[in-house]
Amino acid sequence: MIGWGDVYKVVAAMAPLYFALGLGYGSVRWWKLFTPDQCDAVNRLVAYFSVPFFAFDFASRIDPFALNYRVLAADALAKLAVVVCLAAWATASACASASARRRGKEGKSGNNKDRALSWCITGFSLAALNNTLVVGVPLLDAMYGKWARDLIVQISVVQIIVYFPLLLLVFEARHAWGAAGKPPAIAVAEEEEAAVAGDVEGTGGETAARSSSFWPLVRAVWMKVARNPNVYAGVLGVAWACVTNRWHIETPSIIEGCVLVMSKTGVALAMFSMGLFMALQKKIIACGAGPTMLGMALRFVAGPAATTAGAVALGLRGDVLRLAIIQSALPQAITTFVFAKEYSLHADVLSTAVIFGTLASLPVLIVYYIVLGLIRCYSLLVRELALPF
Repeated sequence: MIGWGDVYKVVAAMAPLYFALGLGYGSVRWWKLFTPDQCDAVNRLVAYFSVPFFAFDFASRIDPFALNYRVLAADALAKLAVVVCLAAWATASACASASARRRGKEGKSGNNKDRALSWCITGFSLAALNNTLVVGVPLLDAMYGKWARDLIVQISVVQIIVYFPLLLLVFEARHAWGAAGKPPAIAVAEEEEAAVAGDVEGTGGETAARSSSFWPLVRAVWMKVARNPNVYAGVLGVAWACVTNRWHIETPSIIEGCVLVMSKTGVALAMFSMGLFMALQKKIIACGAGPTMLGMALRFVAGPAATTAGAVALGLRGDVLRLAIIQSALPQAITTFVFAKEYSLHADVLSTAVIFGTLASLPVLIVYYIVLGLIRCYSLLVRELALPF
C-alpha cells in the first residue's frame, strides 16, 4: 500500500531532475552562459560519454542468472505490438499519399512518407521506452515490494542493451539515407511513379542505381553504429555481471571508481541538456498542444494497452500482471530526448514528453494502482459469489 512517506520518496527522486533542468534553462535564458553550438556539444557529451557509462554501471549490478523471462518476453511482445501498429499506420499513410499523387492532388509523396517514417520512430520512443529508474524503482517498491523492484530493474537493463541500440540503428539508417539524398520512402515513391507511367526502362535503371548504393549505405550505417559506445556499453555491463555473479568476485575499486565518476553525471547532465534545449526555444512547450497531447496519449494509454495485451497473451496474472501494466505507464525515458536531439528528430516533442510527462506520471500511476486494485477486489468478489455454499 502506498503511504505519504512513499509518495515523498518518489517526489524526492524526481526533484533533482528539475533542479538540473532549471540550471540548464537559466544558464542560457537568463545568464547567457552558452551559445547554441556549445549546447549541442553538451548534448554530445551526454550521448557519447555519460549515458554509456551510466548504462554499463547499471547493467553490471544485476544478477543475470535470476531473470524473469516471461515478464521480459511480455515486454518484448508489447513493443512488437507497438511496432506493428506504427508500421500499419505508416503503410496506410503511404498508400493514401500515393493515391493522392496519382490523382494529382499532392506533389511530394516521398516527403510525406519520410515524415511518416520519422513519426514512427518518435512514436515508438513515446509509447515503448520509459524511465524505469528514477520514478519506477521507488514507486513500484512501495506498491509491491522488493520483488517488483527487481523486476523493474531487469526490464530497464533489457531496454538498455536491446531497445536503445535498436533505436540508434534506426536513427543511423534514417540519417544515412538522408545524407545520400534519397531516403527510402522517397525512392519507393519514385518507383511507384515510374511504374504508373509505364516507364519500364526508367524503373529498371532506378532499381539498379538503388541496389548499387544500398550496400555502401548499409556498411556506413554499420560502421556508425559500431563506433557508438551506447551499443555495447550495456552488453559489456551484463557480461561483467555474469562474471561477478558466476565466480562471486567484486569489481576492483579503482575500476568501479572510474566508472562511477562518469556514470553519476548521466541523468543530471541529460536533464541539464534538456534545460539548454528548452531555453533555446521560443516557447516552453516548443512542440505545441497537439503533439504534447499525442505524446501523453502514447505514453499513458497506448503503451499500457499494448503491455496489457502482451502480458495477458503470455499468461501473466495477479500482481505480476499489474506490475507490468503500471511500469508501462512510467514517464518518458530521458535518453530518448538525448538521442532525438543528437539526430535532430522531434527533440521538442521528446523534451516536452519528459518534462511534463514526469510531472503527470505520479498521479497517473497512483490512479492505475487504485483502478487495478479495485478490479482485483471485484474479481475476487465475483469468484467468491460464484462458489457454492
